[in-house]
Amino acid sequence: MIRWLLVIFLALMLISWLTPLLRRLGFGRLPGDLRFRWLGRDWDVPLASTLLLSFVVSLLTKLL
Repeated sequence: MIRWLLVIFLALMLISWLTPLLRRLGFGRLPGDLRFRWLGRDWDVPLASTLLLSFVVSLLTKLL
């Protein structure tokens, strides 16, 4: 259980560090990515970007 929590924590840290770089590359602005304002805060739901990144990662794992 602790191992999974550590993996999730490290993945979230990595994603938060890479978010500015990915935004400059166009991720988060693809068709299918949702952006809305609720309760005075901007919310991003990157559905299309998540699918694209998971597809790329699965291709890389199959090649390795």
